[in-house]
Amino acid sequence: MNILNNPSLMDQLAASYALGTLRGGARRRFEALARDNATLRAAALIWQSRLASVAELQQQAAPSPAVWQRIENLVNAEKQAQAMQAARAAPVAAAASGGWWSSLGLWRGATAAGTFAAVIAVVTGLNLNTQLSGQVQELSARLSATPDIQYVAVLADDQASASMLVTFDPKNKKLLLKRVGDFREQADKSLELWALPPGAAPRSLGVLSGDPVVRLTAAGSDMQEVPTLAISLEPKGGVPAGSGPSGPVLFKGALIQTAQ
Repeated sequence: MNILNNPSLMDQLAASYALGTLRGGARRRFEALARDNATLRAAALIWQSRLASVAELQQQAAPSPAVWQRIENLVNAEKQAQAMQAARAAPVAAAASGGWWSSLGLWRGATAAGTFAAVIAVVTGLNLNTQLSGQVQELSARLSATPDIQYVAVLADDQASASMLVTFDPKNKKLLLKRVGDFREQADKSLELWALPPGAAPRSLGVLSGDPVVRLTAAGSDMQEVPTLAISLEPKGGVPAGSGPSGPVLFKGALIQTAQ
């Protein structure tokens, strides 16, 4: 199957790649395809950005005392189970001697200990499963709350090195630009984003700050009928409104509409 003609499969593979579950030969084949396909590279970058944002939302916290108590319970239950197994493996001849081995109290105690250990193990497992289920639900909720992405572009320099990932969220009317390269403009310069509609003059979409992630306001009409985006290097604050780029174009890339 040609995954490049299957947007759904491309998205699934990109998600697996970002999560790290795509391994071995499959991961190498994905990377080989992504090197020559901007859409596939963009899909992987989008998922990496989504997962990174989920991790940033998660507050760091030390394990609660209950977690350590559960671990201790598991260890104790395992010790008791090993003791019972060792007891069962003792020579049967000792039982015929009528000594302590045949003591009814001993067996009652062992049975009670085994039952207690089993209960602890089951309760601990239920608690852990409940905790894991809650974490999975929380992660799913956060992923479902991520912005919709209608358009995506990977802007690269003249050496085809990716420098900026651009996504457009129509619901919130936001362009999100994430720096993925090492370029940093000088303090007296600014980067400006341009739409390059066919047969028309470049249209400014906004001036970028020096932050790793920048959000610009844009309407859906700003993205329609625009095959290419570009970033130019301009004086601090960008060019005057209504004028075109005055500095060199540093990064450029196709604007791709994602599958809906």
